[in-house]
Amino acid sequence: MINFLPHKARFKNNAYHINLISALKVICCLVCLGLPGKLIAKGTTSKLSYISVADTTADSTLLKQRLINNAFDNIFIENLRTSEGGNDYFNKVKTQLTADLAPNFILFQTPKSRFFAVFTARVKIRLLASRGAPVKSPSFMPGATIFYRLNEDTYKPKFLSFGYSHHSNGVRGPSLNPDGSFNRDSGKFTTNFYTLTYYTGKRTDKENLIINRYDNIALEVHAGLFGLGVSEGLKDHYGFIRVNGSRMYNLAKAYDDPLEKGKKVYKNWQRIRFDFTYIADKYDNYSAVDFKKRLNVSLKYYYQFPFMPSTALMFGGGYRGQDDYNQFFEDSYGYITVGLASDLSFNFGKH
Repeated sequence: MINFLPHKARFKNNAYHINLISALKVICCLVCLGLPGKLIAKGTTSKLSYISVADTTADSTLLKQRLINNAFDNIFIENLRTSEGGNDYFNKVKTQLTADLAPNFILFQTPKSRFFAVFTARVKIRLLASRGAPVKSPSFMPGATIFYRLNEDTYKPKFLSFGYSHHSNGVRGPSLNPDGSFNRDSGKFTTNFYTLTYYTGKRTDKENLIINRYDNIALEVHAGLFGLGVSEGLKDHYGFIRVNGSRMYNLAKAYDDPLEKGKKVYKNWQRIRFDFTYIADKYDNYSAVDFKKRLNVSLKYYYQFPFMPSTALMFGGGYRGQDDYNQFFEDSYGYITVGLASDLSFNFGKH
């Protein structure tokens, strides 16, 4: 009789051995497959993490630059020319109403750029205090200006501007009378000029008060210096090279927000501005220190009530060595001015 028991025992041992080997093989395969996957996953995670940090840094830098550009845009607007109307007293030619209207049309403004561009459709008008109250040949002075920021410090800003301006009276009559004098009644006046200006500023924050100070110095060159874009007779009698400058203090005051209890809003309160112009080129044989004929200066004070969101009371005075009103440029006199000022360039807004 055949005994199957030994064979059966041997078969069980072999099966156990085979199963153990298979299990070890499976474990090895899993380890071999799993370890590289973990390494790859770890490497990928590290790589993705690195890219994310880099992208975050880049985004933060970009956002910072755009916030700075946006803040400088507000500074540029604050330095734009205001519109003013009222009357000048003690002029050589008496007036009953004067206006210097300077609406500013912003052509380019974006946080993506440090450039800022504006077109100003400036017009100066004098309503004469004579029979019929005529407006004597207004001064049309349109111009365009490009601003460019130089630094990133909004509390100590530095920036440049370059502008082109046209000045004419819209009259087509002869500029000179038969005797060679200037035709002030119906004579044509035209000049074109370019202005390069360097600005610096300083902001001071106090309790419920923001004080902005701006200084600038500029070189103004007229095309007439090269015999271009100028009416007859102005050469050697009108300033073609001028040095301009100004200092301005702008004060914004905190008021209780009428719409949100417990919050404050900053609005324009006061402004003081000093301007000067010095004629630097040859001019009717006047000496370089003949300030009575070469220097224009003005000092103006503005006060804005909280219920006047875009208008301010204005009071000031100055001296004109060369009148800046077209064909009246031969006049020199001191004056006092009283009126109103308004424009977005005076609107400091909420902060």
